[in-house]
Amino acid sequence: MDIDIHSWSPDLPVSGITSLLHSAYAPLAGIGFRYLATHQDDSVTFQRLSAGWSFLAYAAGSVVGTISLRGPDRTNDCAWYRDSKVFSFGQFGVLPECQRRGVGRLLIDFVERRAVEEGALELALDTAEGAVHLIRWYHRLGYRQVDLVS
Repeated sequence: MDIDIHSWSPDLPVSGITSLLHSAYAPLAGIGFRYLATHQDDSVTFQRLSAGWSFLAYAAGSVVGTISLRGPDRTNDCAWYRDSKVFSFGQFGVLPECQRRGVGRLLIDFVERRAVEEGALELALDTAEGAVHLIRWYHRLGYRQVDLVS
């Protein structure tokens, strides 16, 4: 699958991205996780896409994935996110039919490089404690647990 990654622009419609996120997170919702991406509306999608640098993965001209990179978050409950050299990513999803085909990894590799370009020394993310399969995958990518936050 050939993937192109482009920056999201506020003039692009967000309804397709909202739908992509709902679809990508539906299996997690189905087992009881209530990530914001399972139910956010277009206004929340727009707000979250606008909060940093957001990117879209395209295959054959269609959006198949999304990810957003943010700088340090001085208001976060987790001290790690407030560190001036720690950036984070979120709003991360890949269409179910494109999962397990390398799209997510390409998006993470892309934001890791971008974070370094912007001055980050580390890149953080959060996920539900019970999402063991996701935690294992992030560990395989080199991420580590630094905190638990309610």
